[in-house]
Amino acid sequence: MFVDGIAKCTRYAFGPNRLHLCGPDANSELYAYMSARHSDKGLSNLLVQFKTMYPYLKKIAEANRIKDPFDERVVEAYWVGNNLLENVGKKQFYSHLVDGLKINKLLTIKEFRRASEKLNFGARMHHSFHVFNIWKRTGNDSSLHTLQSMDKCRISWGEIITIDGPLITVRTKPLIFDGNNKLILGNEIDIKIARKLNDDYIAEIKPGEIISMHWDTPCEILTGRQREYLEKYTVLSLGLANR
Repeated sequence: MFVDGIAKCTRYAFGPNRLHLCGPDANSELYAYMSARHSDKGLSNLLVQFKTMYPYLKKIAEANRIKDPFDERVVEAYWVGNNLLENVGKKQFYSHLVDGLKINKLLTIKEFRRASEKLNFGARMHHSFHVFNIWKRTGNDSSLHTLQSMDKCRISWGEIITIDGPLITVRTKPLIFDGNNKLILGNEIDIKIARKLNDDYIAEIKPGEIISMHWDTPCEILTGRQREYLEKYTVLSLGLANR
């Protein structure tokens, strides 16, 4: 079964890679692995080339004394969220930003100080922290984030309302600015995203289930607990972005 940590990571990395935003120029290879429901060293070698994602996985694994950065628990911690994030200390997080990602070289001194100070207020090594608080993209596109790109780049979640062949209607909360120019999750709206009909992992979805999404690509069906973690760390990262 194509359900190990490498496979899970591939499903979350596929959306931005398809748009040439992150990772190597290997979208056809990633898709071939997913279609074949096959996971091996060749696939992990492709994922290592995601220069923002992989250092996060390494540091989360290291802080939790887990040998494999693609351990499913580590992958879930970064993309969705779980208790492993609570074991990464401020010094480890700071070292990750400076030595692992060299964020201090990408931002001005003032910008980096502002971002790194958020470690004192409970920041966690969740994908959403990077999206909302390191506002200059660090993948293949180095431009500044917009509201729309942050909404697409974060891992969002929503309830499946209808399914019409390859099209799925999902009820979700969009990222918006409130009246005080603060980032928040707005009222629920219905959006349409596309799935691959030959994707067995998503083919069995049903109305009422909750799925995660990345750059308009369905990633996986979430349990209630996973959705709670994803919302918890997303809201935490939004709060830090608004400081």
